[in-house]
Amino acid sequence: MKKRILTGIRPTGNLHIGHYFGAVQNWIKLQDEYEMFIEIADVQALTDNFNNPEKIRKSLKELTIDLLSVGIDPSKVTIFIQSMIPQIAELTVFYSNLVTMSRLYRNPTVKTEIAQKKELFGNQGESVTYGFVGYPISQAADITCFKGRYIPVGEDQLPLIEQTREIVRKFNSIYNSSLVEPEALLTKESRIKGLDGNEKMGKSLGNAIYLMDDEQTITKKIMSALTDTQKIKANDPANPDVCMVYYYHKLVNKQNVNTVCEECKKGTRGCVNCKKELIQKMNEFLNPFREKRKYYENNMNEVDNILKKGTKKAQEESLQTIKEIKKDTRESAERNIRLELKLDNIYNNLSEIRLDQKDISKVLNRLNEKVALLEQALTDAQKRIEKLEQGDKQNG
Repeated sequence: MKKRILTGIRPTGNLHIGHYFGAVQNWIKLQDEYEMFIEIADVQALTDNFNNPEKIRKSLKELTIDLLSVGIDPSKVTIFIQSMIPQIAELTVFYSNLVTMSRLYRNPTVKTEIAQKKELFGNQGESVTYGFVGYPISQAADITCFKGRYIPVGEDQLPLIEQTREIVRKFNSIYNSSLVEPEALLTKESRIKGLDGNEKMGKSLGNAIYLMDDEQTITKKIMSALTDTQKIKANDPANPDVCMVYYYHKLVNKQNVNTVCEECKKGTRGCVNCKKELIQKMNEFLNPFREKRKYYENNMNEVDNILKKGTKKAQEESLQTIKEIKKDTRESAERNIRLELKLDNIYNNLSEIRLDQKDISKVLNRLNEKVALLEQALTDAQKRIEKLEQGDKQNG
């Protein structure tokens, strides 16, 4: 039996190559080795898009089409919508009683993300919502609701997995449950740089290459990509390590990447020609995805059915998990009640023993009094006998 993987993605826009090389490419490999569940995390997306729910609604199917277009196989993978699984919310409430606010604020991932969202949450995080601070609890519910054994993550997400493990251990210890502690499957490249050299590629940063971008858009974006600012003329030597064009060559032009690097260092490769080669290679890389996307765009009923089928399976799985958890908690409560009854019986027996001890003490006291009276009578009798003996001697 295959072990289960749970992963998720927020529907806040289309997939870009950062998503693909940072995570999705790995999922495509893992779908053949594991039983995989992919959650379209629309509820979590609301934590920092609460003022724009329409964005999430529109992105949900677009994101699903992207996943299918790049090679996620719905016959191997269960794709489901988070908001359609009420058991996740139920578990989130249970778990929220096990985690302090201070623990949530100490989570390095949460702290970093609050600091990155100053426009939304304030310079000092003074406007941060409970929903955002508490999303690690919701993630723990996601993972355990579907019994996710392995979770593909980058290093920056490891604190979230550790927090889930803490919650599972605490829940199991209190309710004598058997929830499984998840393990992280580290992704080699979890974050891809943007066209401007930013460490993160994203829609809000305007530095992303999307899997759905057409050839004209690709040309425009790559021609504006950051290169070595110290290179002035076409034949000037340059440093490829600071050039985003070379960075993307390493992703989509691996066969020729060494040549690109050497020519860049020697100054025998101009930036314009280098960009043109990258444009060609990027389009060759994206063309299969574009073709498959057209198919799904023309067959939206198939997309709907994939989501319905996946969500139905996820509902069944989550209901079973909740049933098992409630059984464990009920049995734990029943054990506690039985223990309390046993303790009550022991207490009552001890009370009876104490009462018996009081009765025995009274009997002993009465016996002691009688013994004392007998001893006194014996003493008096002895004295009378001694007097009689003395009288007999005198008479004799």
